[in-house]
Amino acid sequence: MTIKLKLELASGQSLEGAPLELLSKGVPIARAVVDALGLVVFDAKPGTAELAVRVDSEI
Repeated sequence: MTIKLKLELASGQSLEGAPLELLSKGVPIARAVVDALGLVVFDAKPGTAELAVRVDSEI
């Protein structure tokens, strides 16, 4: 399954290059990097669960 997001900060700052994690039940299930347009695409296994996104803590 592909999950696409467009991220925009209220301040107008770019998130380009920011590593993000897609979480299911608090566990990372996919990782991706924000592109120059603020777009990020996660590839994850299909399923039913609540999802969350966070900035990868390794930066």
